[in-house]
Amino acid sequence: MAQRGHPSTSYIASASTSYQSYPYGEYYNTTTTSRPKTRRGTGGPSTGRPRTGASTIARVEAQQVVCAITESRGISPTVGLTFVNLDTGEAVLCQICDSQTYVRTIHKLRVYGPSEILIVSSAASPKSKLFSIIEENLEVIESKLTLLDRRYWTESTGYEYIQSLAFAEDVEAIKISVSGNYYAVCCVAAAFKYTELGLGKTFPFHSLRIKYEPSEGSMMIDVSTIYSLELVQNLQNPKSKDCLFGLLDETLTPMGSRLLRSNVLQPLTDPETLNTRYDALEELSTKEEMFFATRAALKNFPDVDKILTALIIIPTKPTIQTTEQSINQVIMLKRFVTCVNPIYEALTGARSSMLNNIRELCAPENIVPVQNLIDTVINEDTTYAKQPLELRNQRTYAVRSGVNGLLDVARTTYKEAIEDAYQHSTELSQEYDLTLELKYDTARYFYIRIPMRELEKRSLPPVFTNVFRKKNMIECQTLELMKRNQKITISHQEVILMSDEAIQALIEEVRGQMSILFKICESIAMLDMISAFGQLVTTQDYVRPQITDTLAIKSGRHPIKDKLMHNKFVPNDVYATQQTRFQIITGCNMSGKSTYIRTVSLLSIMAQIGSFVPATYASFPILHQLFARVRMDDCIETNVSTFAAEMREIAFILRNIDKRSMAIVDELGRGTSTRDGLAIALAIAEALVQSRSLVWFATHFIDLARILSERNGVISLHLAVELKNNNSMTMLYKIAEGAVKESHYGLALARVVQLPPGLVERATYIAHKLEHQVQKRKKTSAIVLHERRRKLVLNLKEHLVQAYNGVMEGEVLSAWLKELQKEFVRRMTAIDEEAARAEEDERNADEQASELDEEMEERPNTCASHPSVITIDSAVSTTTTGSSTIRAVSENEG
Repeated sequence: MAQRGHPSTSYIASASTSYQSYPYGEYYNTTTTSRPKTRRGTGGPSTGRPRTGASTIARVEAQQVVCAITESRGISPTVGLTFVNLDTGEAVLCQICDSQTYVRTIHKLRVYGPSEILIVSSAASPKSKLFSIIEENLEVIESKLTLLDRRYWTESTGYEYIQSLAFAEDVEAIKISVSGNYYAVCCVAAAFKYTELGLGKTFPFHSLRIKYEPSEGSMMIDVSTIYSLELVQNLQNPKSKDCLFGLLDETLTPMGSRLLRSNVLQPLTDPETLNTRYDALEELSTKEEMFFATRAALKNFPDVDKILTALIIIPTKPTIQTTEQSINQVIMLKRFVTCVNPIYEALTGARSSMLNNIRELCAPENIVPVQNLIDTVINEDTTYAKQPLELRNQRTYAVRSGVNGLLDVARTTYKEAIEDAYQHSTELSQEYDLTLELKYDTARYFYIRIPMRELEKRSLPPVFTNVFRKKNMIECQTLELMKRNQKITISHQEVILMSDEAIQALIEEVRGQMSILFKICESIAMLDMISAFGQLVTTQDYVRPQITDTLAIKSGRHPIKDKLMHNKFVPNDVYATQQTRFQIITGCNMSGKSTYIRTVSLLSIMAQIGSFVPATYASFPILHQLFARVRMDDCIETNVSTFAAEMREIAFILRNIDKRSMAIVDELGRGTSTRDGLAIALAIAEALVQSRSLVWFATHFIDLARILSERNGVISLHLAVELKNNNSMTMLYKIAEGAVKESHYGLALARVVQLPPGLVERATYIAHKLEHQVQKRKKTSAIVLHERRRKLVLNLKEHLVQAYNGVMEGEVLSAWLKELQKEFVRRMTAIDEEAARAEEDERNADEQASELDEEMEERPNTCASHPSVITIDSAVSTTTTGSSTIRAVSENEG
């Protein structure tokens, strides 16, 4: 592609926040630094989710990614984004119908982590809401903001770039995908114009991977959840592999590792694609010979993304360094091409559609044309070397002899200059009777190393210069050696420049094959990721999940803890439908509540990236959003307390949660007083129940479980603990039905600590007294019993629907229905009996109250002379008044 322009000045980056315009050729360009987390002049909180303490989503490598972003203005804003990755040669377009808080937009930015964000200059004065929110998150994204004049955001120019840069066979498909996505196409124009004029990089015709990514194609996991669940980074040790990405990252290529990270941060939501991945993984993990052959073939691949990208980027100002790099990339391309055929052979006999498609892409007919082009120019024995001198020699002799007569002469001169350097070293060794070693590095070129033991009884001869000591060696040069280095460098540059014509002609020919090469690269990345899952599946007890409407896990294990504990982790079952969508998990400290709810979310993510899961059976619904509120810490940077931080996070969840979401909430409300914490936790729990999302709510508020247990869609569970004589406690780590009993776990744990004598005993006495008073006031109301009946009927309906849609037939179905009928009748009868007992108790209480009233009427002056009667009367009145509220929300415990 012809160059569209050159930058007229050097890049200008301003740390100023005044957003003045700076001339940049045709640009109006400025860069901003990150801001505090409150808006200037308002003191109000950020509209985005609060910072997590992690400055980045643990990027595997630093990449140069340019992002252009623009929006429509309105109540429901539409945001267009284009990401151009200059390291992997890929452009991603997306258009999002976002909320007023731009949560999906910020999620995309945090996942792709652009190094530079372009936004239209008119959004900065006055600041648009999107501009302000991006500005607030700059520090977290680790990006800089650049303003671009409005005239570069044009739809027609965007379509021109798509037409000229996308692979020829993909152009029409991309145009159809982006049809009607005006803002995304405008961003294409801005991103590529800035890449050309601002960064001085252009692309040849039909050489770029361009794809449109629908906003609904993946699960949204916000950055706080990514951090809290340790998806890509361990909380205690950022360098540790004890996170979900570290667990799954058995990949053997850089491309596979990048694809895995992207999938962990953006799990799929398409059941068909997931089942295709399950099929491929199942075949790889069951065919041992194919699996090991595939893993062996993947070991040899270089970073193909970067190689192909380097070949398609055209520098606006070629130098000797860019020419050397071109030769390096061609040598690496040669290595890549030779590695493809073993993949083709390893997948022989594959049955799954994914493995078959990968094998077809790696077929010889796709590789041979590129191999022939390379062989006509590059020597057959040329390989990529890691040592500096070997690499320079490989570049020098890469092009075949006979391609250019002058090149052969220049190489002869280079060879003689190298021989002269070695000859000089030999002469110095003989003249001064020293053991010398001639070495090479890219900074000093040839230099001399002398062992220190050679100079124990004499000083270094004055002919040696640039001397410095390194451990037990002396490194130095001579004036003559520096002259010969200069001659070698000139000879090498002549060889490189003469090789350049043949190399550039070869690269131009190879660019015609870029489409198939990039597709092969993508297929190998996918194969690498699936084989990494296979490596995990074959070494651990994992099972293939099913995609259904029900979340059901049999003997599920926390994937990271299971690995760390060497298969000693206690498994648990999970079951959730719309009738059991809100699960309250209670239990004492260290009983495993947090681990249990984290297990559910991690296994859901694993299932939606195509991996098997650690369980004996698993089925999952497709989730479109995942939220986690599982931390407790102050945020010093933004002057936010523990309670304020958790309220901000919960507010974020409540604004965005819906029926297709999952949320895990751990110990909500513990950052404030017990009474206020319970009230707020109850109100938030009710809102989450109404959202109809799947929620696991771990709490120490036992009353919360009692109050909500009768609500439709709510169930109570607890982590079992074995208490012996109130003095010893054994954690069972097993989930059980119902809320945890009032067994005073805190007191049992307190006995372990050496508190002052008598303190725990006094606390035990107070706890039992308070418990006795509460139990006396509890009654079962008609409202609660009505809710129990309604809940039981709705559960029956759900089971019947599941049976209708299930696979049971004949006698099995008949027997199951009979058992279901018996269970329903048994539970309904128990509710009716409890209702009868409650009515009898209420009648007895009314009769006692009536008798007391009659007695008080007969003795009207008793109250004046007997204050104790007033106390009793007041207590009865208070209990009766409060019972209407208690009966409405509480279960009678006898």
